[in-house]
Amino acid sequence: MTLWPCIAFILHMSTIKAVCVYCGSSPGRDVAYVEAGERLGHALAASGLTLIYGGGTHGVMGAVARGTLNNGGKVGAIIPRFLTNWETTTDALKMFEDLTITDTMHERKHRMFERSDAFVALPGGIGTVEEIVEIMTWAQLGQHRKPMVLVNIKDFWAPMMAMLDHIRSAGFLHRDHLLQPIVVDRAEDVIPAIVAAAAKESASEVGGSSIIDKM
Repeated sequence: MTLWPCIAFILHMSTIKAVCVYCGSSPGRDVAYVEAGERLGHALAASGLTLIYGGGTHGVMGAVARGTLNNGGKVGAIIPRFLTNWETTTDALKMFEDLTITDTMHERKHRMFERSDAFVALPGGIGTVEEIVEIMTWAQLGQHRKPMVLVNIKDFWAPMMAMLDHIRSAGFLHRDHLLQPIVVDRAEDVIPAIVAAAAKESASEVGGSSIIDKM
């Protein structure tokens, strides 16, 4: 029970302020997916981190938002206008003080990226896969060094990791050191993993600066 205050203090001193969560607008066929969403939301709130997500109030998306809000956390909901009657309802969106309605999916994803210091993928559909793959692509291209975490609930992301291994072995995965998503098995492990990754990146930047200063 003493873990979260310690993590919250560390995060307060770091560059991690908001975490983007990609996940399904449906609950899936295993209650473990929704439960993981609720636990992750609770963890974000307890750590003082803002949840940035796609604004849906159904399925795993809704679970993450509820888990955050019900525990006193902050949520930045970003949703395209055409999805307001698909992934949520107009009335349900009133729960968010921080709500952005965009015109396109592209604008939604861009704003989520701009506002986030780390990215987490819970189980979800093809949209969730597309979103986290795009973030991994940008990392490989050197466009960001933000932590990326796959929450491997019941081995949900195992096929994804196998596909990355296949691409790597076939010789198509370049700049591999920039494409290193963190894989955790429990929602409770996400924040500690982000803290560790941010600390490692910070130490790397300091080391790099020291080397440059000596040149």
